[in-house]
Amino acid sequence: MNGAHDLGGSHGHGPINPDPNEPLFSQEWERRCFAVTLAMGFTGQWNIDQARFARETMRPGKYLETTYYEHWLHGLESLLLDRKLISQSELKSKKAQNTPKTLSRILKAEDVAPALEKGGSARRQEVGNAKFSIGDFVITKNIHPANHTRLPRYVRGRRGKIDRIHGVFVFPDTNSAGLSEKPQWLYAVRFEGEELWGEDAEPNSCTYVDLWDDYLEQA
Repeated sequence: MNGAHDLGGSHGHGPINPDPNEPLFSQEWERRCFAVTLAMGFTGQWNIDQARFARETMRPGKYLETTYYEHWLHGLESLLLDRKLISQSELKSKKAQNTPKTLSRILKAEDVAPALEKGGSARRQEVGNAKFSIGDFVITKNIHPANHTRLPRYVRGRRGKIDRIHGVFVFPDTNSAGLSEKPQWLYAVRFEGEELWGEDAEPNSCTYVDLWDDYLEQA
């Protein structure tokens, strides 16, 4: 999706000056937003790529004006409304008005730490051989899907080199659309700075991007 979240290579947003002492949550509502989003994710009503796509659907102007956890809140509200877990009137009034929907999976407080420690890997069983080998030159496809994608705009249609083969992983584009996991090989692709930025590139610079089979063609 070509949204405001995909800012790689764009100008005018100012320098990034992270605060080394910045707290995990600057306000209490951010902590609560994170907790509710985490708890709802464990119910199985949506997958991680659908959650990312929901955040990306925020209007571009609004996205750029709001904070990280405001993006999370927008995504959570969108998913809850889409799955009919809450209604618009409940969201507006901030009060439950209907009988809660029964969920088959619930993350209890005592299970949070073990669940986070266990995680949820997107790696899948390897079947057959990888389409590309280390050292192969590839061209990224110039595609513009309307759903979630992990192919940044600034590398589309660019020539790179396979640097590493990670294995087989869930394909975000189809997973975010609720179609299928469509597991496929994932590679670390090296792009030379000049290939991405032309003569203005920093000398001897390069960028590594993790990309799936469906994004790549043999150069």
